[in-house]
Amino acid sequence: ADYYLNGELIGYTENMLVEHEFYVGNHLKQGKNTLTVHITSPVAVEYEKECDMSTVVSWFKKESNSYVRRAAHTYGWDIMPRAVTSGIWRGVRIEERDVIRFSQIYCRTTDESVRLYFDLDGVTPETRGLSITVEGACGDSSFEISQKLNHTKAFTLFPQINDPKRWMPYGYGDPNVYDCKATLFLDGEVISEKEFSFGLRTVVLDRTDSTDGVSGKFRFLVNGTEIMCKGSNWVPLDAFHSRDAERYAEALALVSDIGCNILRCWGGNVYEDTEFYDYCDRHGIMIWQDFGMACHSYPRTDEFKKTLEDEVCKVVKKLRNHPCVILWSGDNEVDEMKFSLGEDPSYNVITRRWLPEFIRRHDIDRPYLPSSPYIGPGVKRSEVSESHQWGPRDYFKSDFYKKNTAHFISETGYHGCPSPESIRRFITADKVWPYENNDEWILHSTDQNGNDGRVMLMEKQIRYLFGIKPDNLNDYAEASQISQAEAKKYFIERMRVGRPYKTGVIWWNLLDGWPQLSDAIVDYYFVKKLAYSYIKRTQAPFSIIADEADSDGMLAVYACNDSLDAPKGSFEIINAENGETVVEGDLESAVNGNVLLAKVPAVQNRMYIFRWSTDRGDGFNHYYCGDIPLDIEAYKAQAKKYGVM
Repeated sequence: ADYYLNGELIGYTENMLVEHEFYVGNHLKQGKNTLTVHITSPVAVEYEKECDMSTVVSWFKKESNSYVRRAAHTYGWDIMPRAVTSGIWRGVRIEERDVIRFSQIYCRTTDESVRLYFDLDGVTPETRGLSITVEGACGDSSFEISQKLNHTKAFTLFPQINDPKRWMPYGYGDPNVYDCKATLFLDGEVISEKEFSFGLRTVVLDRTDSTDGVSGKFRFLVNGTEIMCKGSNWVPLDAFHSRDAERYAEALALVSDIGCNILRCWGGNVYEDTEFYDYCDRHGIMIWQDFGMACHSYPRTDEFKKTLEDEVCKVVKKLRNHPCVILWSGDNEVDEMKFSLGEDPSYNVITRRWLPEFIRRHDIDRPYLPSSPYIGPGVKRSEVSESHQWGPRDYFKSDFYKKNTAHFISETGYHGCPSPESIRRFITADKVWPYENNDEWILHSTDQNGNDGRVMLMEKQIRYLFGIKPDNLNDYAEASQISQAEAKKYFIERMRVGRPYKTGVIWWNLLDGWPQLSDAIVDYYFVKKLAYSYIKRTQAPFSIIADEADSDGMLAVYACNDSLDAPKGSFEIINAENGETVVEGDLESAVNGNVLLAKVPAVQNRMYIFRWSTDRGDGFNHYYCGDIPLDIEAYKAQAKKYGVM
């Protein structure tokens, strides 16, 4: 895009993902001013580039979209339609800036203290009479520090905080945030002010390149505490990002309501705006932040390096003071793509050399992961400690899922049909049913090649679980949603009962960004699928959860507690077939760990209801026994009797 103010060219940009600014003082005039933005087709610009063959070789995308810096999903994805639109999609403003002003504030925190780094712009070497005061508070904890300045570049303050309060993720404590104001004085007069915030917390990514499921690790330590991570991949809020802001409030409320303590900001998306990170700061939601690269070979040219350097530095400087951001991740699945094509991912200079260099200029301590999943030197794809668990998309308890050795699953999902009411909003009346050979169902399955594979995936998953093919939309949607709900419940619970070897699961995904058939558990119209309530129960910091049946046909039932206290109370296990209490007793849990409560027989088509009452509150969960195919009518009868669905 070219930018003109009152007919004069003031700048040029080539990146939709970050903010841009231009000095306009010399171009403004009294009265009306006209800003003109001339946008060039990103597709046309892309085709003007002479491509390296390494960028053409691609695992996921057939079109080269690697040179132009825009959200990768806009070229079409399996969750988003192709919509290579252009326009102004976030706010435009003009700022009048103080002659002497804060250009950077960087908060580097430890467990109970903070170092504040400042840089000023617009000053002369003369600093006599210049001083700074910084005030901050979090509840009844506060600090104030003042200092005379004898220089204006890269100075540091070390405030002493009274009764320091640490920032902790949801379930592990309060997400304490210090709200601060820095004031710059010249001869006692205020000349500039800046508000900012930070959280006192340390974060460590403790990991190994490879694992056999026992000998390795991949875990996050926040303030020295191992966090059991449970959350969702954060994908585009809308196919047209100018509508993102109006969806933030409702979408983020879902994140808290369902009990997520982590979101992975996926690399095929945009970088979210400040409102998103502010919310996550104050609600204890950790952020795994991918940089904007996904499933593609990106150019290693000097031109691309310069563009990426500007992008990364802007993103890091914008987000580095948010305590919620616990990880910078280089890209999404580029290591996997290169490995699959026979290329050593270690040769990827972008994520091995460029990004670490750009990040460390502006952020010192935060962990960095080159790719998700990261495939280290000499490591097989099946040996990684952090994995994206997609595979054959078959029965959700098949060996692919059951025997995966990764300690941390950062992507995994299962299809679920939207409600019939929602389908009737985006499928025309005469195309609502049947779904076979249906061009509108195919379109809204977001298959970029017009194939019906993702439509039929839902049918396949119903047949895997129940051995049936429903003949009407209501029964089909219900069976599909049960299949999805049980699958995602299983994925989360396998990780929770797998502690200490399992330490996190980030499922795919919470919310659709356009009307579609997908793995999301809330559709584009904010209508919840059955999986929403299942996940909400099983993601709670405390839940009673059954492991899979052992060789003797018994289910081990655990009190799973992902918190720093140990709830006490009572529990009962009910046979939902006949209403009888199978086991009951006192309940004592472990701090941030699991306790075996009982073992019960795994009987075909029997649902167990787990109920508990503790000093933290009451709750319930369930487990449905048996080998596939299961009896759908028996399932629904037991589930509805006890309020499971």
